[in-house]
Amino acid sequence: MSARGVLYVHSAPAALCPHVEWAVAGVVGVPVKLDWVAQPAAPGHHRAELNWQGRPGTAGEMASALNSWQRLRFEVTEEASPGCDGARYSYTPSLGIFTAITSAAGEVLVPEGRLRAAVARAAAGGTDLASEVELLTGRSWDEELEPFRYAGDGAPVRWLHAAG
Repeated sequence: MSARGVLYVHSAPAALCPHVEWAVAGVVGVPVKLDWVAQPAAPGHHRAELNWQGRPGTAGEMASALNSWQRLRFEVTEEASPGCDGARYSYTPSLGIFTAITSAAGEVLVPEGRLRAAVARAAAGGTDLASEVELLTGRSWDEELEPFRYAGDGAPVRWLHAAG
């Protein structure tokens, strides 16, 4: 069984670029060389994209491998595959990691249990329901990453097929 997705490194300081490649190579089991380009939204930083194909769960493994560097901004997506939901992982230095199940169209899907808990918190008066839904759908991550996404239009893309 095979899954596919995309790693978007929206911004990385030059010194971290080789470490990102090594971390991703450790997950996919083959050497990785990304085409780094300047990130206009963050002077002195670089961006890269990698289309990948590998075993289901690879996106989560990549996100875990990159999560420890607080100066990166990245997203990893994984399309749904037989028996597995799609997923998106977003990371920013100020917000940390956001994880979501995604539809075939890339929309965030909120599991029933999480939605019920959000409604209960809002009903208890701790917060309003709109804020809870924004948290469940990753709105803060989208807002913070959006300038970096647009700055990457036209960036080179590389395909990678994982070993094993």
